[in-house]
Amino acid sequence: MIVVFFAAGIFYVFLPGKTPVLIPRAVLFDLPEKISPQISPDGAWVAYLAPSFKTSPKPAIRNNAKGLVPGFFGPRSQNIKKDFGVLNVWLYDRKEKTERVLTLDKGRGIHYYAWAPDGKSVLFLQDQGGNENWHLYQIGLGGGPVRDLTPFDGVQARILEINDHFPDSILIELNKDDVSRHDVYRLELKTGKLELVARNTGQVSDWIVDAEMKVRGAFTARSEGGHDVLLRDTESAPWRKILSWGVEDSMTGWVVGFSQSGQQLYLVDSRDTDTTRLVTLDLRTGKSETVFSDPHYDIGSVVVNPEDRVLEMVSVDRVRNEWTALRDSVREDLKVLQTLNPGDLMLVNRSRDDRYWIVGFNNDASPLKYYIYDRKTRKAEFLFTHRPELLKYRLASMQAVAIPARDGLSLQGYLTFPKYGKKPFPMVLLVHGGPWTRDGWGYDPMTQWLADRGYACLQINFRGSSGFGKKFVNAGDKEWGRKMQNDLSDAVAWTVRQGFADPARVGIMGASYGGYAALAAAAFTPEVFRCAVDMFGPSDLATLIRSMPPYWSVEKNNIIRRMGDPDTEAALLRERSPIFFINRIRIPVLIAQGANDPRTPKSESDRMVEALRGKGIECEYRVFPDEGHGFLKPANRLQFFKDAEVFLACHLGGHAEA
Repeated sequence: MIVVFFAAGIFYVFLPGKTPVLIPRAVLFDLPEKISPQISPDGAWVAYLAPSFKTSPKPAIRNNAKGLVPGFFGPRSQNIKKDFGVLNVWLYDRKEKTERVLTLDKGRGIHYYAWAPDGKSVLFLQDQGGNENWHLYQIGLGGGPVRDLTPFDGVQARILEINDHFPDSILIELNKDDVSRHDVYRLELKTGKLELVARNTGQVSDWIVDAEMKVRGAFTARSEGGHDVLLRDTESAPWRKILSWGVEDSMTGWVVGFSQSGQQLYLVDSRDTDTTRLVTLDLRTGKSETVFSDPHYDIGSVVVNPEDRVLEMVSVDRVRNEWTALRDSVREDLKVLQTLNPGDLMLVNRSRDDRYWIVGFNNDASPLKYYIYDRKTRKAEFLFTHRPELLKYRLASMQAVAIPARDGLSLQGYLTFPKYGKKPFPMVLLVHGGPWTRDGWGYDPMTQWLADRGYACLQINFRGSSGFGKKFVNAGDKEWGRKMQNDLSDAVAWTVRQGFADPARVGIMGASYGGYAALAAAAFTPEVFRCAVDMFGPSDLATLIRSMPPYWSVEKNNIIRRMGDPDTEAALLRERSPIFFINRIRIPVLIAQGANDPRTPKSESDRMVEALRGKGIECEYRVFPDEGHGFLKPANRLQFFKDAEVFLACHLGGHAEA
């Protein structure tokens, strides 16, 4: 039987085929069973995040959205339970083999925590409704009352440094004296006393702490673009500039930290090269020495021993994330770990005596797995899988692709095919945010969701993405809506030429910058795409820059150099802003927004929706009143993906959970 239904003035037809068992949305997008383990300094406990209670969804079958009415989302939350757990901190006693919940949050949950340096309490950050004004809280291992260590309204707290050798205090950043800049304070954990140790002059975007817990370095933004690195001999000594990165190196260069003696600085540097190098800079002689480099990719992560501050390992995110040992004492450990699991290694944290490491493994077609690794015995104890329900289902594998752009630039990315059906598939181009970041290999719930619903999923690292050298990232300067957008269209055209994608059934989807790219695709290349899904993406680049959070003002000049100046380049930004090209849009759009988003204000989405509806263009709009830049509450996240799933099924013909 052919299924036909009417939605927003368009007929949709779905042809019958195999009825696959779908992975329930809740298995992919509800809270993980356990995540983010960290071992205590003494190695006796493992903390982790887990919901206080958990739903158990049943397997779902295909639904072609039969019987839906105009608007086609049906009654709000009809398949969503009212009560959801949120992430809290749990403790696992390694000796007793018991576990218990420590925190009892019922709001948006806890998403970042750390062990206090004495191992007797846990610290965590929380904001209100996604406004990013995080407070720092503390709770003892026995539970009990939670202390707000930064009880200041409208102030954002950040943890700067925790050092197990200084058990009574930590370093934090607060913008309580000026919302546009963060100063550094030493926080006494027992008393809550704050001591100012570094005043931000307005240009510091990052601070550098030495082995003695002293703020001796500053990473500052230059008025003309780029960065300077400043050092001082003591916390009362004057600052002096030791090196500068121009605009061309500002996105790739960064400071790793000091050596144990404080006489060397570890840098990731791209001056005089295209890709970054890991180097040591002798502060007495000014000489630098390259420790590690790759001719095609930038340095990814650097591991420094927390005890003696010696460089131990470095990773490069090529097609997959690959580690290299820099120190003989960890070389055998790395070999053992690389045979433990076929996934990409993640070194999470380590005990104070360095005997125990928490490690994880990231695979494209299985959930994350975590272990405690004993360096003495070189054996690993399995901890948990973050989504064990996924083990009941067959997941799709990522394939690396290299696609030529129209000007010859090589674009690297990943293509994930659905587990059933035949080529050419309906396809969704999933665009990463940032934009100065990158897509990588590994588990991605959105990729698995799309492949499970019958879509090929294409993820492409367009110019401006990081990790591929400074020429590649700088090629995206002032190319929002132009060459960066052309790269996306070229990638789609390549998949069509290869016979992978059906050109009549290609959608685009993304969050933040990816949401902007979805709106830009609808406005500038509607002939390429059948529909677009935007999650909190900006629609007007000039107003986006002018409404940046005040604490982003330090990096405003660098952002303007890469995007355009709303005061002097208003025409350039206007011609790249989808809001001014509503008359070109002729494909349906789904827009989702958090009401408290400080990065992409709700007004960006409101204006876009009003303009689309004013022109009679099909537009579905979802606003979550208790979210910010991202949907963290399970009910909201599941509601959004329910909406997006039906939207894509209507316009591209894939499957939707009943």
